[in-house]
Amino acid sequence: MTIRVLLADDQALLRATFRILIDSCDDMEVVDEAADGKEAAELTRTHRPDVVLMDIRMPGTDGLTATTAICAEPDLSGTRILILTTFETDEYVAQALRAGASGFLGKDVTADALLDGIRTVAAGETLLSPLATRSLITRFLATPKPADLLAPAEHLATLTARERQVMALAAEGRSNDEIAADLFVSPLTVRTHVHRAMTKLNARDRAQLVVIAYQSGLVRATPPES
Repeated sequence: MTIRVLLADDQALLRATFRILIDSCDDMEVVDEAADGKEAAELTRTHRPDVVLMDIRMPGTDGLTATTAICAEPDLSGTRILILTTFETDEYVAQALRAGASGFLGKDVTADALLDGIRTVAAGETLLSPLATRSLITRFLATPKPADLLAPAEHLATLTARERQVMALAAEGRSNDEIAADLFVSPLTVRTHVHRAMTKLNARDRAQLVVIAYQSGLVRATPPES
């Protein structure tokens, strides 16, 4: 199946570069390009891409506002948003993850890492394992304001012990295969537990499930080593 990608960035040269790279792959294609967040939201409604590669800082409507709008529409629940950012925009990335973005990449990402990232979020996984993300979680996601909570801690009581265990391992950045090896179960069983936890906690995707794990205290954030 071909992964359909929408590019959202105000830099035309960067969009052109990404288009050439993505269209060179047999398993993905660029369906359109947006120069700002408003256009990104409109084109997402038109094309319903599998992945939106979204820059945060754009003139007019920024990527954060566009991400929030896209993720709030039930008809666009099949679209995953991959944030492009620089480390100084951590707080905006945190807000995007709360809104429903599936992960983020730095703008200095390598070509292979970009393509792998698109494939990862298109498959329903989350891109939250780098050291920079641990810092992000420690600074912004683990100590949320009450209004920023995706699910109250008491909602964890609706999960089975195994679902909480799998959720905690996912929050540590483990893949389904790694969790399966740790628990001596199949990856399909892990995926089922993740899906059930998402359903019970009203998480849009695995990324939001990870955010809830830290916000609820199921997993404790530790500062990254200096």
